Amino acid sequence: MSPREAALKVLLRVLKDGASLSDALPHQLQQVPPRDRGLTQALCYGTLRWHRRLQAMLDGWMDKPLRGRDQDVACALLMGLFEMQSMNTPDYAVIQQTADLGRSLRKRWAVGLINGVLRRAQREGEARGQQVDQSPALRHALPDWLFGCLQQAYGADVDTLCQAMNAHPPMTLRVNLHRGSRADYQARLAAAGLQAHPLEQVPSALILSEPVAVETLPGFQAGEVSVQDAAAQLAAPLLDCHPGQRVLDACAAPGGKTLHLLEQAGGDLDITALDSQAGRLDRVRENLDRGRYQARLVAGDGARPEDWHQGAVYDRILLDVPCSATGVIRRHPDIKLLRRDADIPALATEQARLLRALWPLLAPGGMLLYVTCSLLPDENDLTVAQFLHDEPSASESPLQASWGRARTVGRQILTGDQEMDGFYYARLIKR
Repeated sequence: MSPREAALKVLLRVLKDGASLSDALPHQLQQVPPRDRGLTQALCYGTLRWHRRLQAMLDGWMDKPLRGRDQDVACALLMGLFEMQSMNTPDYAVIQQTADLGRSLRKRWAVGLINGVLRRAQREGEARGQQVDQSPALRHALPDWLFGCLQQAYGADVDTLCQAMNAHPPMTLRVNLHRGSRADYQARLAAAGLQAHPLEQVPSALILSEPVAVETLPGFQAGEVSVQDAAAQLAAPLLDCHPGQRVLDACAAPGGKTLHLLEQAGGDLDITALDSQAGRLDRVRENLDRGRYQARLVAGDGARPEDWHQGAVYDRILLDVPCSATGVIRRHPDIKLLRRDADIPALATEQARLLRALWPLLAPGGMLLYVTCSLLPDENDLTVAQFLHDEPSASESPLQASWGRARTVGRQILTGDQEMDGFYYARLIKR
């Protein structure tokens, strides 16, 4: 299968069927020769990242919208326009390859349409782009509702934030500091021909100059290093677990934070990794096996502890709640297309429900760390502030840090700040 045919199949799964990119892409990559997989991936990520802007440009060159059954042709046009504008492929080659896609779809009429539209884009692309970019939401390829929320929350910083949300994310490593220092591991990378730099704010983080396959990382299979964004690496040290404590990692999959908690305590934690989907616990188990650590894996709804909890309270609870994931759009650009304005109140309700249900499981004097990878206040400080107002036994343990920015409660990291993803943290103590 050609890389463009594979990319088209992925885009249709996302845009037509509502599948996530992380679910749709891996299978199709296996159908492409290894040398072409990078191109397939770049076409998928780029077309989805800039979808709304690309669509707005194409709309100006179409006499009428394509019918729903011709969404494959629409996707081919979007992908061709992205490649023409953002990759190094010569325009004539893009036009030819995209027209060939029309032939492969067995829609002869589409070949002429593709040729005509992309040749017009070749002539008028710059002017059309300037016209489209007069709308800030279109310029950043964001839905109006999301751009509006970000503008309201972050004001003058919104353009910088949106640019970061469309940037290519770095590949960040988490060094297992229980098994070696960050400096020693950086030297091992250099000996293997891999360049990386440390992140001052996160003692375990190294950022690679170029992404690589995980199997090429020294010590990866032995659990000496993991791949995890630097913002996510803050969770374990903020929770401040001590050896022998009982810990609940609610919403644990895929298990990166569970593993980090155990690394920090040298494996000496009585830790329960909970997730609502039993199948997702397989990923947690894989991470634990790689690090040679043990945890109790439980499938259950965190908001219904009566179904799975067996009585003893926890010294620490890590609550990494389901959220809009707007802080990781640079890694998952399909979120722009799959997330809806109406999702946010429902998510905030679920987050509050989890907080209320798990709080009784925390021991007096214990600590709960509330985490999202969201940029939206409705899911973050507003949710936690309401909980603190309603729950007399809860108080904030303020976060004094060199990362992020203080909110009414907790701290918010914006996407791109200090090379990190967008995350929110709030730390609560049970009086």
